[in-house]
Amino acid sequence: MAPRILLVRHGQTEWSLLGRHTGRTDIPLLEEGRRGAKLLGERLRRAPWSGLPGLEVRTSPLLRASETCELAGFGDRAEPWDALMEWDYGAYEGLTPPEIRAEAGPGWVIWRNGVRDGEALAEVAARADEVVEWARSADRDVLVFAHGHILRVLAARWLSLDPSFAARLKLDPASLSVLGWAYGAPAVDHWNDAGHLEG
Repeated sequence: MAPRILLVRHGQTEWSLLGRHTGRTDIPLLEEGRRGAKLLGERLRRAPWSGLPGLEVRTSPLLRASETCELAGFGDRAEPWDALMEWDYGAYEGLTPPEIRAEAGPGWVIWRNGVRDGEALAEVAARADEVVEWARSADRDVLVFAHGHILRVLAARWLSLDPSFAARLKLDPASLSVLGWAYGAPAVDHWNDAGHLEG
C-alpha cells in the first residue's frame, strides 16, 4: 500500500473567523471550533475510517491544532511536531489582508509578496517537504493536525508543485483532506471536505 496523508485543519478560532493572519499566536478554539473537532472525530470513528487504527498521528504544538486533535479523539496517539506550525507571519501577525495592503500596497498577496520580518515561503515549503518525506517513509497512512497555510503548502509539495500553487487551494476550519496516489503519481483524493459539519 502506498502511504496516504490525511490533513485536518484546526477548528474555528476568533482570528480565523475575522480573517486575521494567525501564525504563532497561540489562541484557543471557539465553541464552534470545538464542535467541529468533535464532529470530525465522530466521522473518523465511522466507516470507512473506523478510527484509523495503526496510523501515525502528528500535530502542530500550537493550541488550536493540538486541541482539535484532542477533541477529535487522537490526542493520546499524537506527537507534536514543530514542522507543522503555521507560517511565521512576522510583522503581519494578527493583521487582516486589507490591513496588510494598507501598508504593503494594494497588490499585496502573501503567496507572491511574502511577509515582513517573518518566514519566507521557501522556508515554509522546506518544512512541508520534511512532512512529505516523513509521510512517504513507511508503508502506512498518517494523520496530521495543523493550519491553513502550512497544509496548503504541504499539498502543493506532495504534488511536486511550486509552493505558490497553494494559493489555489482553499481550506476551511475543521476540514478533512486526503493526499494519495493515482497511476503511481501523487494525487489529491479529497480536498477541503467539511461534510461532517453540515446539518
